[in-house]
Amino acid sequence: MSRLVSPHGGPGLRPLLVEGEAAAAERRRAESLPKLRVSSREKGDLVMLGIGGFTPLEGFMSHDDWKVVCDAMRTSEGLFWPIPITLSTDEEIDTGTEVALADPDDGGVLALMKVTERYRIDKAHECQSVFRTNDAAHPGVKMVMQQGAFNLAGAVRVLSDGGFRARYGALFMTPAQTRAEFERLGWSRVAAFQTRNPMHRSHEYLAKVAIETCDGVLVHSLLGNVKPGDIPAEVRTRAISALIQNYFRPGTVVQAGYPLDMRYAGPREALLHALFRQNYGCSHLIVGRDHAGVGKYYGPFDAQRIFDEVPADALQTRPLKMDVTFWCYRCIGMASGRTCPHGEKDQLQVSGTQLRAWLSEGKPVPPEFSRPEVLEILRSYYAGR
Repeated sequence: MSRLVSPHGGPGLRPLLVEGEAAAAERRRAESLPKLRVSSREKGDLVMLGIGGFTPLEGFMSHDDWKVVCDAMRTSEGLFWPIPITLSTDEEIDTGTEVALADPDDGGVLALMKVTERYRIDKAHECQSVFRTNDAAHPGVKMVMQQGAFNLAGAVRVLSDGGFRARYGALFMTPAQTRAEFERLGWSRVAAFQTRNPMHRSHEYLAKVAIETCDGVLVHSLLGNVKPGDIPAEVRTRAISALIQNYFRPGTVVQAGYPLDMRYAGPREALLHALFRQNYGCSHLIVGRDHAGVGKYYGPFDAQRIFDEVPADALQTRPLKMDVTFWCYRCIGMASGRTCPHGEKDQLQVSGTQLRAWLSEGKPVPPEFSRPEVLEILRSYYAGR
């Protein structure tokens, strides 16, 4: 019997991917159906539905689900869920119509869906609920406000992994695969490290702190779209691999990626990260400073506090709350706000913006901030831009 946490909402994973002859038959049927090209964010959500990452959802949410998720972080049936999973369009599509959902890039069929409801939403209400702002400069708000006028609800039959396997190979792991790997390693307490950036020494420190208290860490990289200026997944994951190979003990880290776009929803996205990491088999989620944040829309530790505001039985995956981390020149090592008694003048804290400026301008980066193997990969990327 597995010692890993149970999938969200039930005893087993519920992947919606149709395979084999059944998938071939569905693709043939798709040729005669109207096509609806989805957005990049919706593609990521579809792939997660397909691989079981969004267990136990069966498709895109109804108006009732959308409303209660916005207002109370649960579906109309009472399932805890912090962010609406919705599909939008401007097209006139009637209830009862079966549609083929197409890839935004190449038009290939990702899934089939029978529309059970077509409805309008209050986009401003969703933004205020999920992002705590209606500021159009917020990338998540911008995403929602650019959605189509209508949402479509319905169960989906997923036919594709969206090309993530072909693009990333073994790095693209399904929840069933990470669970099998954790079982093989004999792990039961697994901490997920969420990242949309390369791992520098502060991130390395957080992961190693987690390894001290858990059996191992899943370094789980976002493979979908990020905001302009962020480092592409191909570069980021290569840099992370170099760090793991050179600075972590073998058998303590599993590196993988998942297909979502960033929403930059701060506290609510932290809850979503914990929810689907439960499906991947993780008992804990490392939550540091400004988790899933952007700009100054959230307090530095709002994403930690929100875990104390949801019902105790909402999630099995629990947060590992970490303070801000840095190199301290007086401690002569990595430290955190909870362990270091010295002032900011003794601490090396580098923002992502500052790091990107140094790299793009070819300036030196302090070795106390990032390992040389990581910097070599990042410098090569910036030199080739």
